Amino acid sequence: MTMNKQSVVADEPPLSAEAFTARLQAIGQQFYHDKHPFHVLMNEGRLDRGQIQGWVANRFYYQTQIPIKDAAILSNCPERDLRRIWIQRILDHDGRKGDEGGIEKWLQMGEAVGLTREEMLAQARLLPGVRYAVDAYVNFCRVQPWLIAMASSLTELFAPNLMRTRIAAFQRHYSWVQEAGLRYFISRLDQAPRDTEHVMSLVLERCRTREEQEQIAAALKFKCELLWAMLDAMYLAYILPTNK
Repeated sequence: MTMNKQSVVADEPPLSAEAFTARLQAIGQQFYHDKHPFHVLMNEGRLDRGQIQGWVANRFYYQTQIPIKDAAILSNCPERDLRRIWIQRILDHDGRKGDEGGIEKWLQMGEAVGLTREEMLAQARLLPGVRYAVDAYVNFCRVQPWLIAMASSLTELFAPNLMRTRIAAFQRHYSWVQEAGLRYFISRLDQAPRDTEHVMSLVLERCRTREEQEQIAAALKFKCELLWAMLDAMYLAYILPTNK
């Protein structure tokens, strides 16, 4: 009788911390969206104003849903100490008095590329494929066990390098974008490593079996594929028509 994959994994010993970390890093190297053709074109300065605007407008929907998915994770987490740490992510994006937060910074990004707040808030340019992918992420975090949902955020392992590349690309190739529009990316250079350190410590401490480790790896791969799917929708809408 052939054993299914889950049974085989369940019988294997857990990976060491070093090997588990390397496994997660390998997923990012293979699947993270920094390699997507849309990002490659952006970082090479080969997008026009309309394509940049389309990306900013669609990515804004993702930004608005981040605190909602984090609230869903909180609703499933029974540990007060962890909730007190995780809630900072909501504040990072929703903001509070004296700190406008990531959503406001992304609205400023929209204004910097020539969009209006009204059209961004009205989701006037939101593509169906982007909405579907983002909503799938929120639902994933709502229904999955809290640690698996938290682990999906480990794409932040790879975000700082992407942010640095993006900042340099905008400064070099898109000088028409107002400098204030880059504030969101700059803020994530500090926030992403902080968030990643917390989640990595959790999964290394709590995942004691190979099966649990593979569930974490699968959550990270799911998130990478979701980010890739968002860019697929934008590539189809904004890049392919210009290549005909």
